[in-house]
Amino acid sequence: MSTRKRPNIVLFLTDQQRWDSLGCYGADWVQTPNLDRLAAEGARFDRCYVNNPICTPSRSSKWTGREVPDHGVYRLYDLMPEDAVFFPQHLQNAGYRTALFGKLHTSSRLFEADHRHPNDGFDEYEWAIEAAIHLDSPFNGYSRWLKERDPAFYEDLLQRGRNVLHHPQEVHFTHWAADRTIDFIDRSVQGGDQANPFFVCMSVFDPHNPYEDYPLEMLDRIDDKGMPPPLSDPRRNRPEGIERERRHSYLGAFEEIPSADISSMRRGYFASVALIDIEVGRVLDALGRRGISDNTLVLFLSDHGDMLGDHDLVVKGGYFYDACSRVPFLIRWPGHVPAGTVVAAPVQPHDIARTILSAAAVPETRYDREMPDSRDVVPLAKREIDRVHDYTITAYRNSGISDEKRPWDPPIHATMIYDGRYKLSVYHGELAEEDAPARGSRGELYDIHVDPDELNDLFDDSGYVETRLRLTEQLNQWFFRKEQNSAASRGGEMRPGPADQLDNRLTQ
Repeated sequence: MSTRKRPNIVLFLTDQQRWDSLGCYGADWVQTPNLDRLAAEGARFDRCYVNNPICTPSRSSKWTGREVPDHGVYRLYDLMPEDAVFFPQHLQNAGYRTALFGKLHTSSRLFEADHRHPNDGFDEYEWAIEAAIHLDSPFNGYSRWLKERDPAFYEDLLQRGRNVLHHPQEVHFTHWAADRTIDFIDRSVQGGDQANPFFVCMSVFDPHNPYEDYPLEMLDRIDDKGMPPPLSDPRRNRPEGIERERRHSYLGAFEEIPSADISSMRRGYFASVALIDIEVGRVLDALGRRGISDNTLVLFLSDHGDMLGDHDLVVKGGYFYDACSRVPFLIRWPGHVPAGTVVAAPVQPHDIARTILSAAAVPETRYDREMPDSRDVVPLAKREIDRVHDYTITAYRNSGISDEKRPWDPPIHATMIYDGRYKLSVYHGELAEEDAPARGSRGELYDIHVDPDELNDLFDDSGYVETRLRLTEQLNQWFFRKEQNSAASRGGEMRPGPADQLDNRLTQ
């Protein structure tokens, strides 16, 4: 394939966006016409399960094409090993112009504020973790842009941080990321003669908590009355790891969060989704205006979801309910991906690496050994194959933090396997002796076909012993294969000290 015929590639990444937050996935209470159009003109993947339900490990899987044990980034503040290779480096070596605008987060935010990974592969690197923190980072493109665009707002944000609410759209982080992406596209095709294809990632912080940074006019794009209430889950005999998350989430104990605050959280979340849709639409319009839509592969994906009060849980953590572990995944590539395709077979975010490199005609010999479990999902969307994975694995390795602003002690370790129908979650290791009476079950098992809300736990049901044992054996085989084949090194960690910790609690 000649250089001129290789597709341009645009990757949209959001943060903490659950699968059912777009109109094309059934969320008719929020206006997302641009993303719905993207799905209608390409493929919607209905069962995309993340590699880990926490930012850093999940994003590390996306950028390296590797499962969690293979890249060695297990926790929020871990550091990506220096010998890891991000897939944009392969694009760069193949002649692509590459750019990142927004969040990376494949290492501790404290490390990324002062360091770039040596193999990230970006020609243009405008990093920003979120709107209100690390504004003094030398890599912070949002900070530089904001100083010029609105110096007064920049100073307010610098002084008050997350206490600045309802950012105007024209200075919003998401708007900045779209502006910079559009500018990169325009420069890449200036004069109408595109010498080299490009890859650009627009990576935004929304709809991540805190939930009050959305422009107020976005409330006009959601139906507050039509928004469903949280899915109640009165069970208190779930695995102790889940119950500890309920009692000590980094936002605070669920029972101590007023229902009005949960409603406000959900309202702000979907208002942020509405803004994302508008800004994605601006980028898609730029592709059309430049006449390159037909030769551009567009992908939309998130790193994990948000419970928003469902199952009596908030944000994300050591559990695998769909609201947390299942994300939207859309692909549009005219002439290659049939319009209106809906894919039910399970896929995972680390598949985007091989999908993108395959589309870019990068020879497999350049990356195959680095990402042996990443799969090209385009043949799946074209109905050429039935599935790319027999099962998906989501691995939580004490990945998040508690209301004490530090990793769980004793740690929470759990793994989920999903085979296209059944979802088995297993909690590993022993908790402290004082926790033993409240431990509950060692896992959860759900038949997603008949129980999509995940309320009927079959883990201890005698009628499903064979199913549980079968999935457990598949999980054991995965563990063994990773232990035998993984060549991942560990990059260490960089936790924030008291002065650098963020107060995420909703209640004081």
